Amino acid sequence: MEQLVGGTELERYARQLKLLGEGGQKALKEATVMIAGIGGLGGTAALYLAAAGIGKLILAHEGNIVPPDLNRQILMDSDQLGMERMSTAIQQLKRLNPNVEMEGFNSKIEYNIAKPWVEQADIVIDARYDFPERYALNRLCVETGTPMVEAAMYGFEISLTTVIPGETPCLECLYPDVNPEWEPFGFPVLGATSGIAGCLAALEAVKWVTRVGTTYAGVMHRFNSLDFACYSVHITRNPNCTCCGEEGKP
Repeated sequence: MEQLVGGTELERYARQLKLLGEGGQKALKEATVMIAGIGGLGGTAALYLAAAGIGKLILAHEGNIVPPDLNRQILMDSDQLGMERMSTAIQQLKRLNPNVEMEGFNSKIEYNIAKPWVEQADIVIDARYDFPERYALNRLCVETGTPMVEAAMYGFEISLTTVIPGETPCLECLYPDVNPEWEPFGFPVLGATSGIAGCLAALEAVKWVTRVGTTYAGVMHRFNSLDFACYSVHITRNPNCTCCGEEGKP
């Protein structure tokens, strides 16, 4: 088996090599993960994927840092209020692991804009806060055959599943209709809960890339961080889904 390049990597990742092996670490090094959203959930996922030695991160999130971000967005800090969110996040991640290649885009997820990012990725983590962006990302992943970790939280509850196009339900299978009165910025969020969701999403991506363990493909996992109650249910595709079903085909 081809060895990792240099003893520095063997030393840096020594503890996780006991779990992933050199083959797993090499797979991480060669992988590209796109993360849509670097808030409390996506930022945590980015942090732990960078720490694990992922080869490349493609990150997308719009806007500047504002005070309400700081209860959960751990890639930001008080000295950076008013600054662009993406550039500060890249700086923080580079300080953690300068060996990770990174591309950051100060942008929302729109179909035409995000398509080349999805096409580059081995797996995508969906950590956006609104359904129009989630739907656009879901459609891109289905069309390109790119696996997508669908991670979300509301209050104390976390939801997680992994979408494998053509095999598992896509996001629109699970949520075909969204309440038009749904307010993306109105939901409550505690930093520790979004951080747990981000860790689970990062772990799911690591499992997919390294083929270590079992992912939540075709399974919806729900976890309540208030009382630690959790359950998992098997989910099936909707043959009439307008995205991945017969109805959605050209």
